[in-house]
Amino acid sequence: MTATRKQDTDGAPRPVTARRPGGRTARTRARILEATLHLVARDGIAGLRYEEVAELAGVHKTSVYRNWPDREELVNAALLQYSGSVELEDTGDLRHDLVNYLVALADLLSTTTGRAMQRAIQSARENPEVALPVNRIFERRLANLQQVVDHAVARGELPPVDGYFLAEMLTGPVHLYVSRSLRPFTRAEAERITDVVLAGLRHTAG
Repeated sequence: MTATRKQDTDGAPRPVTARRPGGRTARTRARILEATLHLVARDGIAGLRYEEVAELAGVHKTSVYRNWPDREELVNAALLQYSGSVELEDTGDLRHDLVNYLVALADLLSTTTGRAMQRAIQSARENPEVALPVNRIFERRLANLQQVVDHAVARGELPPVDGYFLAEMLTGPVHLYVSRSLRPFTRAEAERITDVVLAGLRHTAG
C-alpha cells in the first residue's frame, strides 16, 4: 500500500508536499536553447530538426516540443536568451562604462556560445525568420547605448553622437581581435579603443 499522507505530531494526517522541479526545468530549457543556437549557427533555421536539438541538449524530443511547439519561437527564444549576456551600464562615467562593455563583449565572443551566436546572426542575412529576432536584439542594444550616450552628452562628456555610429566604431575592433585570435583582447586594448574613438568624436565635433 502506498502512503499519500504523513502523520502530524498530534496524529492527524497532513498532505505530502511535492517538490517543484523548477530548477531542473530551467536547466533543461537552457540546454535546449543553447543547443538550438549551435544548430542554427551550423545549419540555419531551415535545417533545424527537433531530434538533433534534443540529442545535443541531452533531453527527450518531447521536452523540446512541449516548451516550443513552433520552430520560429524556439529560434527566437535562443537568440534572445543569449543576447542579453552583455549590457552597457550607466554609472555616470562614460569611459569606464564603455571599457567594461568592450571587455565583457570580448569575453562573450570568445566562448563557444558567443561564437555560435555570431554565426547565427550572420545567417540572418539570408533568412528572414532569423533576421526578425536579430533585429530586435540590435534595436534593444542600440536603445540602451543611445540612452547612455545621451546622458553623457547631457553631462558634457561627449558631443551629440549617433549611437549606431558609436557602436560600430567601438565594437568593430573587438570582433576583429577575437575572430583573428592573434593575441588576447585585454582591458588595455579596450581602453585604447575607447580613448581613440572618444577623442576622435570630440575632435571632430562642431
